[in-house]
Amino acid sequence: MRLPPLSLYIHIPWCVRKCPYCDFNSHQAGDSLPEAEYVAALGADLAAEADLAQGRAIQTVFFGGGTPSLFSAEAIGRILETVDQAVGLASDAEITLEANPGTFEQARFSAYRRAGVNRLSIGVQSFQAEQLHKLGRIHGRDEALAAVAMARQAGFDNINLDLMHGLPEQTTAAACADLQQAIELAPEHLSWYQLTIEPNTHFYSAPPLLPVEDTLADIQQAGEALLAEAGYGQYEVSAYCQPGKPARHNLNYWTYGDYLGIGAGAHGKVTHPERGDITRRWKTRLPAHYLERAAAAPTTTPNAEHPMLAGQETLKPEDLPLDYLLNALRLNEGVPAQAFEAYTGVPLSRLDPAWRELERKGLVHPKDERLCTTDLGRQFLNDVLAAF
Repeated sequence: MRLPPLSLYIHIPWCVRKCPYCDFNSHQAGDSLPEAEYVAALGADLAAEADLAQGRAIQTVFFGGGTPSLFSAEAIGRILETVDQAVGLASDAEITLEANPGTFEQARFSAYRRAGVNRLSIGVQSFQAEQLHKLGRIHGRDEALAAVAMARQAGFDNINLDLMHGLPEQTTAAACADLQQAIELAPEHLSWYQLTIEPNTHFYSAPPLLPVEDTLADIQQAGEALLAEAGYGQYEVSAYCQPGKPARHNLNYWTYGDYLGIGAGAHGKVTHPERGDITRRWKTRLPAHYLERAAAAPTTTPNAEHPMLAGQETLKPEDLPLDYLLNALRLNEGVPAQAFEAYTGVPLSRLDPAWRELERKGLVHPKDERLCTTDLGRQFLNDVLAAF
C-alpha cells in the first residue's frame, strides 16, 4: 500500500436560499455571516488534520457548499494562506471555487483570482426562466451569461458550468437548447447531470413531474452527441471537458486519492501505509455546532486535537474492493489495474470471480491492464457495482 496524492475539500455551508432539489449540507444564510469566526474554525480544523498529510503537499483545493462565493475574497485568501502554512500547496495546485451567477458574486471574481483561486465552477443548472423558477434558483439567464463574461474578464481561463437535465416536464429539445447555450459560452469543463430526487429535500416530499425514461434516454443520447460534436470529451459519468481540462480535484476522488475535509459536515479519506488501512472521517454537520466546538476546543473539548471531528471509520479489507470501484469505474477509461493493489493493499485477485462473470456478460473489459467498464457496463454501472 502506498500514499496516493492529496487534495483538500473546504465546505462553506451557507447559501442565499435552499433549493428544493438540494440534499447537500447547506443552510440559508441570515442577515450576516460569521465569516471571521468560520475562517478561524477552519484553521483550527486544518491544524488538527495537518499530520494526516504525511508530508504531502496539497495538489487541489475545492471550496464547495452552500455557496462559497458568499464569503469575501479576503476570507478566501486567508484560508488559502492558512492551508499553505499548515500543510503546503503545490506550486501548480488547482484551486476551485463554486459560485452562483448572481450579481452579488460577479463583482468579486477579480478579487477571487488575486486571492489564488484559478478555477471557477458556476452553478447555472438551466438557462430557461421557467425551469430556474421551479428549481428555486435566484438567478436568471442574463445573470448566468454575465457571470461567465465577468469571469473571463477577471482572467479565469478554467471554468466549469454545472448544468442539469431531466428537469420537470423537460423535453429533449429544451434540454438540448440548454446544453447548446452552455457550449456557446465555451467553458473548459461541463458537469452535465440528471436531476435526481433525494431524501430530505422539498422535491422528495412534493415530487415534480419528471420526464419518462424514454425521454431521459433521448436527452442523454442527443446531449452526448452535441457535446462530442463541440469537442467536449466525456471522461466520467457526468463530466465533459475540452482536451487537457479535466477537473483534477474530482479525478483525485475517482482515482482513489486521499483528501482532507474541513468545514461543517466535510468528509475526508486518509491512507495509512504503516498501518495498512484506510480511514474515512467526517466533521460535525451543523454550522452552529461546528463553530461552538471550535471556540471551546482549547479548554473544554475532551478530544482537543480534533474538536470538530464527528466520527471516523476504518475500512475493512472486505470493504475495499467496492469502495475502490465505486470511484474508479465512474471513469470512461477506468484506472490502471496495478493501482488497485497499490492503493488498497488488497490483491487484484480479490476481484475474481465476480470480474470474470461481468466480463462474460460484456460489462467490463479484461482486467489485465486496466479496470474499466465497457460502454454497456457504463449504462448499467449499478449492476456492475452490485457484483461486489
